[in-house]
Amino acid sequence: DKGLFTKELEIGLLKGEIDLAVHSMKDVPTVLPEGLIIGAVLPREYPGDVLVSPTGKTLGELPPGARVGTSSLRRQAQLRHYRPDLEILPVRGNLTTRLRKLKNGDFDALVLAWAGLARLGLTGYVTEKLPYTVCLPAVSQGAIGIEIRADDREMTRIVSAIDHPQSRAEVVAERAFMRRLEGGCQVPVGAVATVAGTVLTIEGMVADLEGKQLFRDQVSGAVAEAAATGVRLAEKLLSAGADAVLRAVRESSVRLG
Repeated sequence: DKGLFTKELEIGLLKGEIDLAVHSMKDVPTVLPEGLIIGAVLPREYPGDVLVSPTGKTLGELPPGARVGTSSLRRQAQLRHYRPDLEILPVRGNLTTRLRKLKNGDFDALVLAWAGLARLGLTGYVTEKLPYTVCLPAVSQGAIGIEIRADDREMTRIVSAIDHPQSRAEVVAERAFMRRLEGGCQVPVGAVATVAGTVLTIEGMVADLEGKQLFRDQVSGAVAEAAATGVRLAEKLLSAGADAVLRAVRESSVRLG
């Protein structure tokens, strides 16, 4: 699961076949191959998730038993925690395919990332921006990063011109949080960091696959200490009991795999 979408590009970077790679930071493993760095993080889109419902009903208004499509374990766990009466179903395919399945009546609603819809000019489909109190986004969701070779000084200089410090700080904090938890696509983990002046606040959650156990908290720290703040939040959740949930989820994934 980790690095599935980035590995080929990173091999090209290390071989010198390309000089930079553009990634959705959500897909980039929290530990980069030796010799590679994130040279820039672009201004971030709104990182949250949204509900798309052809009837215009919000998540709270959907009737019991409504079929909600999402392939994300993170979303599934949080939706089940908030509305255990809904039927949460996996949905595959690209964004256009998913929207077509919704139109065809395969689902009553979909949960998607705002950023994906926004970049394709499809935000008109959005029924509701899900509040973070209901559904925290994936780590680094909505952020685009530029990966380069660590020793490429010229490329470092070039991409630094498009680096967005606030977005970088948010991404650094969230990735440090995830790295400390040793999470990935197969673990329901969510987080979002926000910057206000010199203060960074990060909120995160860890849940079991059914959403019955959900650990959630937030911490604040200096923007200059973004990584340390992310780690501090992870430690807080682990101490609260999230470590046992993470072990159980990983063991379940190993058995199924």
